[in-house]
Amino acid sequence: MPIHDQGYRRYGGTKAGGRAWLVILHAGFFGMFRNRRWIVLMIASWIQFIVRGVQFYIAANFPQATIAAPTAATFRDFFDKQDIFVFLVTVTLGAVSIAEDRRANALQIYLSKPLTRLEYICGKLSVLMAFLLLITWVPAILLLIVQVAFAGNFTFLMANAYLVPAITVYSLVEVLMVSMCILALSSLSTNSRFVGILYTALIFFSDALYGVMRAVTGGTGVSWMAFGNNLAQLGDVIFRVPLRYETPWLVSLTVVVALIAVSAFILERRIRGVEIVA
Repeated sequence: MPIHDQGYRRYGGTKAGGRAWLVILHAGFFGMFRNRRWIVLMIASWIQFIVRGVQFYIAANFPQATIAAPTAATFRDFFDKQDIFVFLVTVTLGAVSIAEDRRANALQIYLSKPLTRLEYICGKLSVLMAFLLLITWVPAILLLIVQVAFAGNFTFLMANAYLVPAITVYSLVEVLMVSMCILALSSLSTNSRFVGILYTALIFFSDALYGVMRAVTGGTGVSWMAFGNNLAQLGDVIFRVPLRYETPWLVSLTVVVALIAVSAFILERRIRGVEIVA
């Protein structure tokens, strides 16, 4: 009896209406909470929320403590201080997202089922973005609610109504950019540790390059060379605080969009059911 090839083959049945990525999101999101180290990291990422909450309580109950009074800059600073946790979550979760699947040849299993490449990417992206939003957008919005609760009025919120869309837009821009970048890098290797090291190296190298060029030019107009600086510049514009760099914010926006586009191109080329050897 002849033995037929049982390797990768396309799924011949019907698709699940574009909802298959939700299975990856559900499994990835709730699966991480079985990791004690991950839980500790997530709890630590909320420490600043508690500190800011105490600050808002003092400002509401002790009017003489003007230094504790919240402003738009307070919320902008909140995101700056959360960057370390954004980095840790991105490296910890993002580096293994696709690299581990490629190492175990799991892409052949995923894509031979009623799951398209786009759904697979959306599933992996949604898991990482969900956790990143959980330490950026969620606590920032809750801080606004806490401020209203402690103040007992909507004065601050009405005077700074733009903070709600500002928090939402900046959170989405930051989370989407870092998530796309780390997933693109993860798709290039089967070694998650190497992916994490490469992502870290790119960030520090771009910062170092900016530092050198700033010393040479004597200005901050070349801040676009560092990945983080572009997000910082956009954040200042979105939160309506003074810009920290001389680079036009449109240049920073262009760099961010370019990074997302390049990452999307890499993912489109690398996520395949079979390896293409030239």
